[in-house]
Amino acid sequence: MTQVPPRIANILLNALKGGVVPRVGLEYVTVGRTLEIDAILHDIEMIADGGASFRFIVGKYGSGKSFLLQTIRNYATAKGFAVVDADLSPERRFAGTKGQGLATYKELIQNLSTKSKPDGGGLPLVLERWISGIMTQIKGESPDLSDIAFHQEVERKIFAVAGQLEGMVNGFEFAKAIAMYWRAYREDDANLKSNVLKWFRGEYPTRREAKEDLGINFTVTDETWYDFLKIMAMFLVGAGYKGLLVVIDELVNIFKIPNSISRQNNYEKILTMYNDVLQGKAKHIGFLMGGTPQCIEDKYKGIFSYEALRSRLAEGHFATADTKDLTAPIIRLNMLNQEEVYVLVEKLRDIHAKLYHYEPILNHEDLLYFLTVEYNRVGANTHITPREIIRDFIELINILHQNPQKTVADVLGSNSFTLAKGGLSDEDVHKDFVDFEI
Repeated sequence: MTQVPPRIANILLNALKGGVVPRVGLEYVTVGRTLEIDAILHDIEMIADGGASFRFIVGKYGSGKSFLLQTIRNYATAKGFAVVDADLSPERRFAGTKGQGLATYKELIQNLSTKSKPDGGGLPLVLERWISGIMTQIKGESPDLSDIAFHQEVERKIFAVAGQLEGMVNGFEFAKAIAMYWRAYREDDANLKSNVLKWFRGEYPTRREAKEDLGINFTVTDETWYDFLKIMAMFLVGAGYKGLLVVIDELVNIFKIPNSISRQNNYEKILTMYNDVLQGKAKHIGFLMGGTPQCIEDKYKGIFSYEALRSRLAEGHFATADTKDLTAPIIRLNMLNQEEVYVLVEKLRDIHAKLYHYEPILNHEDLLYFLTVEYNRVGANTHITPREIIRDFIELINILHQNPQKTVADVLGSNSFTLAKGGLSDEDVHKDFVDFEI
């Protein structure tokens, strides 16, 4: 097994035990999902070539939906993309009367991640590295330029990138802000830099304040934030990145909006983004949105309640749970099968042992017995999820490590297994345990 750095191992185990998806180290515990990941990686290649993509990742709670989204996020940053991500909430939506759309934009930009800044907050670094990269390039090409000529050449290249944005909706203001950031960089004006970043992040409450500070009579709003994401994607390509991936999870918070008009306004915003992608109006940008089957398919409150989206997203007549079309806009996640879960708990066992410096004490039979207990709980056939199994397993290995005098049988006990199976004898327990094959 690949050596996992202790810091990453600790984050992984703590996050998974708490039922949340860690932002780092997912490559050490990813199992299954090969076909789904391949389909999304193909989308990412298309984004790098100047295209756009839009996918819904749909799965039950605990099925690994958020895990897959974070895995793709980490892959994209490693391959030279910029990634913005946000979880929707009552305060963060696509549209709203109280600035909820703008709040989503702010969260996305705050979480801007790149290969060298994988934990978010990457906007200042993107701008600084872009400008310093241009300066380094010009010095290498023309080392004998005077200071005045050098700065003029840097400015020419910066304005060339900015000029490409001016034809886009709100692109002129965006280009003006880029030029202003260059001026602040050249003059080492920290206050002006801060104001420009504030503008990019959508933090100016009124146009008047932006006009006073920057001379830009425009701000990001609930109505314009999506256009700004498209401009940001084009700028990032000009700054040397391959494109922008937008990852949005917890679509269920749109489903939960009690007011039908508000829900429809949010679905209309999704439709706008979806149409832009399919009609070729968006470039170098991809969208991944995570939600539960109910928040997609419910005909009264889900995305399918909006007929324009339902007609575009509904599957044809030939796809089934076993035969899926992975080029469709909706990728549905099945639960990990038992073989995949076995591989996962085996990985977690080894990570835990390496982190706490001991030889793994759970053998093949112990892992099988643990999974037998998990899968034979009442209702497990329809309700058990990888999240629950992972949580239980980490709890098990924590207890065994902290109480070395105990065995797996002491912790799992025949009582829990008998209860799960409805009162089996020890002989039956052993038989079921042996017959459980991975």
